[in-house]
Amino acid sequence: MNAYLVLANGMVFAGKSIGCPGTTVGEVVFATGMVGFEETLTDPSYYGQIITQTYPLIGNYGMNSEDLESDRVWARGYVVREACTTPSNFRCEMTLDKFLKKNHVIGIEGIDTRHLTRTLRESGVMNGAITTEFDPSTDTEKLAALMEQIKPYAVTDAVVSVSCKEPATFEPTAGVAEGETPLHVALLDLGCKKNIVRCLCKRGCRVTVLPGTSTAADLAAIHADGLMLSNGPGDPAENVQIIKNIGEMLDTGIPTFGICLGHQLTALAAGGKTCKLKYGHRGANQPVSNISRARTFITSQNHGYAVMGDTMPADVGAVSYFNANDGTCEGMEYFKWNCFTVQFHPEANGGPKDTEFLFDEFIRRIRASKGVIGHA
Repeated sequence: MNAYLVLANGMVFAGKSIGCPGTTVGEVVFATGMVGFEETLTDPSYYGQIITQTYPLIGNYGMNSEDLESDRVWARGYVVREACTTPSNFRCEMTLDKFLKKNHVIGIEGIDTRHLTRTLRESGVMNGAITTEFDPSTDTEKLAALMEQIKPYAVTDAVVSVSCKEPATFEPTAGVAEGETPLHVALLDLGCKKNIVRCLCKRGCRVTVLPGTSTAADLAAIHADGLMLSNGPGDPAENVQIIKNIGEMLDTGIPTFGICLGHQLTALAAGGKTCKLKYGHRGANQPVSNISRARTFITSQNHGYAVMGDTMPADVGAVSYFNANDGTCEGMEYFKWNCFTVQFHPEANGGPKDTEFLFDEFIRRIRASKGVIGHA
C-alpha cells in the first residue's frame, strides 16, 4: 500500500505503508539512535510526535515486550528508510510492522530519511502528516484539507495525557541488607520511562509512582525519603500548576533528582526560563560535558526544549553540565534546594549507561539527609 508523508512546508515524500493504514498528524522530529527503536516507540516523551529514524534499517533485531518503556506507543506516527521483515535475535517476539499494527500506529517506509532529516535540521522541526488514504500529487482538494489540519497542530496537555492516574508502589529488587528498611522514593510521573523505576529498585529503593499532578500534600502523605522528577513530553512552560507544585515540594528540603522534563520544570520553578530548540536532541549519541569533573560523557537524549542556563538567578542554582555540540544547558545544581537535575537520560535503555552513577549520587544524598552512612 502506498503512503505519503506531507510536511507543513508543502514537501511530500512518497513511500510504502507500515503499521496501520489511515491518516495521522503530528510534529515531525528525528532520532539518531542506531538501536533502541523499541524504547523510542514506547517513550512517553514522544507524545504527539511523528518519529523519523535516521539510521536506515530499523527493526533488524525485532520487538520484544521486555524492552518497552511504557505499556503503549505514544508517538503519532513512525518514519523509517527500511523496516526489516526478517529480524534476527533470540529475544525477538514480532516484526516492527506487526508491532505497529498491534499498537495502531501509522507508519511509512521507503522514503529518503536523510533528505527529510536535513530538511528538519535546516528549517527546524515542523508539523506533518502520514496518510495512506489519497495521493497528494493527484488529489489537490484532499491535500488542501489535510494542510488545514497540519498547520495549526500543537502538542498540548501532554503531561496529563501520559501520566498515571493512580499511585503505584514497586518494591526493591536488590541492594537492601537483611534487616534494613528500604529507602522510599516518590517518583513524580510526568511521562516516566520504566527504566527509571528499575534503576531505583535495583539500588534498594521502594518506589511510589505518583501522578504528575500530585501536590506537596500528596508527597507528604506518603512519607518519602527522596523525590524523583521524571522525563515527559511537551512544552514545559505549559505546566503552570505542576511547576508551582514542584516548587512547593522542593521547599520542604526533600532530596530531589530531576531528569529531562523534570529538569526543565525545576528550572522554571526556580525562576529560570526554557526555550524551544530548532530541532532538539534525540538519540543515543549526544556528548555532554560536566563542568566540575572536566570530562565528557556520551548520553541518550530526547527533548525539544532546553533550560536557558543564563536565566537562572545566581543565588539559586548553576549550570553543571552543557551540551558539547551546541553549548545548551544539560544539568543544574541548586543551592536553594537539595536538588540536582539533568537534561539527558542516565537510565538510558537502549543507549549508553555512562551516567547511571547519577542514581548512586541521588541515593547518597538521601542517605546523607537521613544521617545514614553506607552505600546505596
